[in-house]
Amino acid sequence: MAVKEYKPTTPARRGMSSQDFDIITAKRPLKSLTKIRRQASGRNNQGRITTRHRGGGARRYYRIIDFKLLPGTSGVVEQIEYDPNRSARIARVKDQNGAYHYVLAIRGMKVGSQFSVDEETSIEAGNRLPLKNIPTGTQIHAIELQPGRGA
Repeated sequence: MAVKEYKPTTPARRGMSSQDFDIITAKRPLKSLTKIRRQASGRNNQGRITTRHRGGGARRYYRIIDFKLLPGTSGVVEQIEYDPNRSARIARVKDQNGAYHYVLAIRGMKVGSQFSVDEETSIEAGNRLPLKNIPTGTQIHAIELQPGRGA
């Protein structure tokens, strides 16, 4: 994920930087993999306003990331998307059965790249396999702390 630096054309622009959205290939998220993020709007558990001047605004959506893909799953990256809920980019993946999943996009992941989830798969960027089968010195981008709980 690159950072875009601005030229100091005004005092406010001096030292200004933002994210570079060049690698993003999709404008809208897949509707079936999103859910609405409910806002408290400044209210407590009894429904009373405890923080004033909150509420309204644009509806915010949470992208459902699949951290527990089943072994034997292989897929192709269809889109790289922006996720407002995390600092990493996410990838829309279509598996061999035609179902869509969101996974964390690793550095260098492009549209059309393949990845697989299995006990004995090749050591390539994006593949998921048990920690005992990963050689020492390999970069890891998501690790499952308790077995079966997801990365």
